[in-house]
Amino acid sequence: MCGICGEIRFAREGRVNSDLIKAMREQLVHRGPDDSGLFVSADGQVGLGFRRLRIVDLSASANQPLTNEDGSIQLVFNGEVYNFQALRRQLLAHGHQFRSHSDAEVIVHLYEEQGTDCLRDLEGMFAFAIWDQRTERLILARDRAGKKPLFYYRSADRLVFASEIKSFFAHPEIPTEIDPGAIPYYFLYGYVPCPDTFYRGVKQLEPATVLAFERDGTVHSEAYWQLQYPARNRVAPSPTIGSQEASGRIRSLLTEAVERRLVSDVPIGAFLSGGVDSTIVVGLMSRLMSEPVKTFSIGFEGDPAYDETRYARLVAERFGTDHTEFIVKPSAVDLVEKLIWHHDGPFGDASAVPTYIVSQLTRQHVTVVLNGDGGDEVFAGYKRFYASVVSEKIPPTVGRGLDAVLSRIPPPASDRHWVALAQRFASAMNLPFYERITRWISLFYEDLEHLIAPELFHAGFDRLRYLDAEREQMEGLSTLGKVLHANFKFYLLNDLLVKMDRCAMANSLEARSPFLDTALVDYVATLPDAMKLRAGKTKVILREAFADLLPSEVSRRGKMGFGVPLGTWFRHELRDYLADLLLSSNARYRTYLSAPYVHALVKRHQAGTTNAGLQLWSLLCFELWLQALPGWTRPNVAPVVGSR
Repeated sequence: MCGICGEIRFAREGRVNSDLIKAMREQLVHRGPDDSGLFVSADGQVGLGFRRLRIVDLSASANQPLTNEDGSIQLVFNGEVYNFQALRRQLLAHGHQFRSHSDAEVIVHLYEEQGTDCLRDLEGMFAFAIWDQRTERLILARDRAGKKPLFYYRSADRLVFASEIKSFFAHPEIPTEIDPGAIPYYFLYGYVPCPDTFYRGVKQLEPATVLAFERDGTVHSEAYWQLQYPARNRVAPSPTIGSQEASGRIRSLLTEAVERRLVSDVPIGAFLSGGVDSTIVVGLMSRLMSEPVKTFSIGFEGDPAYDETRYARLVAERFGTDHTEFIVKPSAVDLVEKLIWHHDGPFGDASAVPTYIVSQLTRQHVTVVLNGDGGDEVFAGYKRFYASVVSEKIPPTVGRGLDAVLSRIPPPASDRHWVALAQRFASAMNLPFYERITRWISLFYEDLEHLIAPELFHAGFDRLRYLDAEREQMEGLSTLGKVLHANFKFYLLNDLLVKMDRCAMANSLEARSPFLDTALVDYVATLPDAMKLRAGKTKVILREAFADLLPSEVSRRGKMGFGVPLGTWFRHELRDYLADLLLSSNARYRTYLSAPYVHALVKRHQAGTTNAGLQLWSLLCFELWLQALPGWTRPNVAPVVGSR
């Protein structure tokens, strides 16, 4: 796992500044604290920077940039290729010479043979750049699900790329300006959907995409993979796919996925929440490894609704793991400035706090960790998936009546209380389908226009814009197929994978996700809906496939999720902290948001008349980002993090 960056100049009279490439590279030292590398082409038109976290082949021969036999191809790579050993054997048989035993080097030689078609043979998580001197072409590519990040900035005379946006802060030719048009989308979702970012002119490379930049500035883009769900008329149970056959296939595919992800030359462990997905991963690891699995869990002080450590301990005892856990206290919010820095801006998912802490704890023991990310997205594990299916069958009159009744009930203290979930469900039941599923995942929805300054909100804002490129493909799918597709493309990509990558890599920890193995994802997508969701039960076929591994307490329990008790914290221990930030007459958010609305929301939450913990977290992160941003963009100034 590493950090990469680089630049190509389109104007031949200009040259890449190697000192700037180094400065960009050093912004990524947390992604690769073990070594660094630099390549600048002989004509000065291309520069590549690299920071290394040693995982496979710990020797200096695996340092990057890596090149082919004649030096005409240069690679910088972030990630892991899990099938590299099989690919290496094929390439050796074809006469290629290797200087290392790293997984990254197979890409160099595979690209020599196949060009960008090599991406179809790679199984893993990755973002990489290849400079091909033969064709004078710079190639950028990203893995299928988008586990590894890659950002780029393009102007008339150059293209600059990096694993994280903070690299661009070290480049004086890149204007670091806030894009005001991104702000409403942040407060809608808690993130700015890919390919956009908070910064004007800075884009994300989309998953499963390869970009080729020519020396004259011409760019070619191609998607090399697409997750395919069956058409609406093919999702019913099929006599050709039996439950026993599907269970066996899933068990085989996931076991192989876990085994591939155990290849490492450094210590390895697992995050263990006590949920179905992480339990299965740990159970398989315990059967595949010769020593006890090192497992790591986290809980919350003072709020059992957010604490899964009891279940994690139960699983740890079941599989005899070497278990470590940590309890998060309200003071952990002191990390917020550090989290904003590592996310390159505000991030609305407060579970980044425990994710960062458990990553920090885990890194003291291992360098690689497996997790259960993707299990809910692949096997339909969220309550809102079931809600989407049910809501399509409820008559509008019934929906309006249910909403009228539930809206009269005072909101409970916890957003995990069944009343809170029912109120959220009923409030969106009668919206059109795409608006309904967007409402269920949003922070602010109907009240967004009251929060955002009018000139920003009315400047072409569209709540459903994120779906535009996907609607044609989604229209032919079942209700469950539509929400699975949307969740994989947006929530998984922009929230869960971002959180895991940034929090783990902030601590120089590599996180691997067996549930996002391509063969598994492709196969499960083809299965009938009833194998994933049936009679209110989620992950039906997954539970059947691993019934012997799942303790009954884990199998029976509902989905908890990795949340944070913000509602309680903001009413008690963090009450004054929140007020000092958001009620200040000098608050910087006032340039973009309505101060009266924010003030009223803080007061309503602290009085207990509404539960706005998640919304207030998003506002807090936004304000702290605005305060910190000027310091980030000053040359040679490192961020001050972890303090108030």
